[in-house]
Amino acid sequence: MSAAEDVRTPSPRISDATLRDSAHMAGVEFDAKDAARISDLLVKTGVELVEVGMISGPSSKDADLILSTHETVGPDRSMSLVVVRDRQQVASALDEALRLGVKSVMFSIPTSEQHARLKLASPSAKYLTTLARAAIEGAKERGFHVTFSGEDGARTPQDRLVPYVAAGFAAGADRFRLAETVATLSPWQMHEKIADLTAIEGSEIEIHSHNMLGMAVANSLAAVRAGAQWISATVGGIGERGGNAPLAELLTSLRVIHGDTRFDLSHLTELSRAALEGAGLGAAFQSGPTTAHAFAYELPGQLTNPEAYETLPAELVGNTRELRVRTRLTKPLVQWALGDEAPGTDLDAFTAWLTVHQAENGRPLLDADAIRKAAVSYQSL
Repeated sequence: MSAAEDVRTPSPRISDATLRDSAHMAGVEFDAKDAARISDLLVKTGVELVEVGMISGPSSKDADLILSTHETVGPDRSMSLVVVRDRQQVASALDEALRLGVKSVMFSIPTSEQHARLKLASPSAKYLTTLARAAIEGAKERGFHVTFSGEDGARTPQDRLVPYVAAGFAAGADRFRLAETVATLSPWQMHEKIADLTAIEGSEIEIHSHNMLGMAVANSLAAVRAGAQWISATVGGIGERGGNAPLAELLTSLRVIHGDTRFDLSHLTELSRAALEGAGLGAAFQSGPTTAHAFAYELPGQLTNPEAYETLPAELVGNTRELRVRTRLTKPLVQWALGDEAPGTDLDAFTAWLTVHQAENGRPLLDADAIRKAAVSYQSL
């Protein structure tokens, strides 16, 4: 094979996680209208699969996004993430996915010992595999197309990751997504990691990279060179932890470097503006460790255990860690924000009051200081 032929080999299928990953970036909340506009433009561009919403159990808060996307592009062109924590929780989440008309699910399963210990209460590789097999088999019995993930897979040792992936395909999964949840790999390291997975018989592999080190597109292309068939991206690279692989840069790289003309790039500027407008991020989203969004969180677990999510600490680059949230308020999140002031506050009542207050005032962005100030106002009522 000549060098020219080699450089034109990749022709990956593209999934886009703007309506899931970007939608759960701290402080970002798309509505049903945003979902319709973004999903329509994604499909017109040639994106094969629109990932939308997160389902962890009954009454998903992302139901409106999911239903709007289904109405716009159809459930066959979309996929929803299902959180995996235990068997009972997975069963209730799959029931909710069925209620919403979801046909394809992506199981979010933490594979590194650090993330498994935090989220599954056990770092055991045996337990991880058993839980994944049960989730996959339950989903296939219900008729879903199943992608299963390796959340924090980039930091998961191969002797733990490869058997897990092989077991997932043996259980009937259709695709595996390696999530570079914490950006730590170079393109050549990514190539090596993916090559071990594509060597598994019957495997179909997807790469989902974050851009804290500025290599999400390069790592995605390296994964495809190693045999991955899918790349997951987001519009404008909008997302947590330095952002994701930006769709426009990815598609233009495929065209320039690999001669890939399958995609209609004429929609990209409108698509980027639609996503930025819906996300409330102004005219542009900048990725990397020095941005205002790089170390912003809206989940109490991320704020309590930042080392599990950060490529490097915020202080190392002169940045700061902060809370950003609109309406996804929870009692643990409010408790974290109030800190030493929490014991003197009725957290259930205050959280309920603040949720209503946010909705009535147009969902303003809250940080820890704003929550503390709101608590003072609440206590004076």
